[in-house]
Formats: sequence, structure tokens, C-alpha cells
Amino acid sequence: MAEVLIQPAGLTIDVGPGETLAESAWRQGYRWPTTCWGQAECMICAALVVAGETATVPADAAEEDAMRLRMPSHLRRPESRLACRLRFSGDGAVVEKKGVRPPPDPQTDHKGVTT
Repeated sequence: MAEVLIQPAGLTIDVGPGETLAESAWRQGYRWPTTCWGQAECMICAALVVAGETATVPADAAEEDAMRLRMPSHLRRPESRLACRLRFSGDGAVVEKKGVRPPPDPQTDHKGVTT
């Protein structure tokens, strides 16, 4: 299990072996922005690995091709990765992605009222 820090939200997500960051986030109830749900088509899950790159599994050809073909060139940076393809080999990565939300608090209902 790899611990990944998500900024600017300050959230830590535990990513299981062989699991992508997006899959792990969704499994644990986090809201990770997407419209294609892991198909590497929408580019909305794209994030930046801002620290701990050595704890990531390098992008494969399919991820690199998807970003090259579908991601606007002004958004492509060396640290860009697709969360639906991003896997980890250990702890210590810091990923920047706006819009990530924690799981709902089980002590409150959907309207934010404490139960």
C-alpha cells in the first residue's frame, strides 16, 4: 500500500498494489474528477506529480499516447500524469489535483445535517 498526498486538499489516499490513483480514490469514496471513469479519454483526471516521482511507476506507452493525442499541448508538462493510469511503487509521492473531495462524513446526511 502506498500513501499519496493530494494537494491542495491536503488529503492522503492509500493506493493498493497494482491499483491506479483514481481507482483507489473512487473505491474509498473520494470524488476524483472524471467523465470517462478510467478509460484515458477525457483527460479530466490529469494531475501533476510535484514530489516523490521515484515512488511512481513510469507511464506506459498507452498513457503517453493518450496524453499526446488528447491533452491540450499547453497543459502537457513533464510531471503530468493521468490518475486513471498512475500507479505507485512506494510512499512519498505528492500529487497536485484541484477538485478532489474527501468521502462524505458518515455522521452527516447528504444535506450536511449531523445525524
